[in-house]
Amino acid sequence: MAAGAFGQTQPVKKQAWSLISDALTDKNPDTRVQAVQSMGLIGVHEPYLSALEGMLEDKDVQVRVAAITSLVDMKNKKTAPALKRALADPVPEVSFAAAKALWVIRDPEGEDALISVLGKELKTSSGYFTKQKRDSLRLLQTPRPLLMFAFKTGIGFAPVPGLGEGVSSLQGILSDAGISGRAATALLLAPERDPRVEAALIDCLEDKEASVRAAACHALALRNKKSLEPQLIPLMEDKKPAVRMRAAAACLRLESIPAPAAKRPAAEAKK
Repeated sequence: MAAGAFGQTQPVKKQAWSLISDALTDKNPDTRVQAVQSMGLIGVHEPYLSALEGMLEDKDVQVRVAAITSLVDMKNKKTAPALKRALADPVPEVSFAAAKALWVIRDPEGEDALISVLGKELKTSSGYFTKQKRDSLRLLQTPRPLLMFAFKTGIGFAPVPGLGEGVSSLQGILSDAGISGRAATALLLAPERDPRVEAALIDCLEDKEASVRAAACHALALRNKKSLEPQLIPLMEDKKPAVRMRAAAACLRLESIPAPAAKRPAAEAKK
């Protein structure tokens, strides 16, 4: 797949981050959610980490919950101060998500908060929601089997220091009511190192179904192969936010991975 307009006038890294940062301020909360979910793929780097932490102040509940999921996805104690601030969020779903996130990174305040939940000192869900609020919390209504699938699949990847496992992005794809079986299959096969799987995922980047394209971007990002970046660059122009955001995050992730060192000629190595 050719690089297209992207990558010709500016460095890919700058273009990718511009795409995501613009989406973080979009008026449509669904677009902001897609951007936040994708950022779990990038890793603990600046300015991405600070921007993601800033989304904990977003006015939309779903965006704040997604931001917490992406922060915990990084499994880095640098995120603890921001997560502790989220413990004070007025919406119980957000504060509970922050408590679980702190527990995952082994911060004592996370365990203390969960113990308070057990002791009924902290509510884990609001007592009454308007329809608008129910819609904003739909991410929390993802069927348990899909969430279990997301976490089990995420475990299949070898962890790379400083890079997230993409659980938030994975959950976002799976929570889409329109997800196809082929998209789920792309996610399921993502950890497989068989060359045929990689070739199939690259083909999926041109699939007519957006969920399949988004899943392919996600899966290819987690392969941590810088050589795949040219295949992902054109997807930053995709019509669907879920695809654009994951393609941009994938490029930023791959940009952070050093290029493999060139092998020295055998004759030179013997000197």
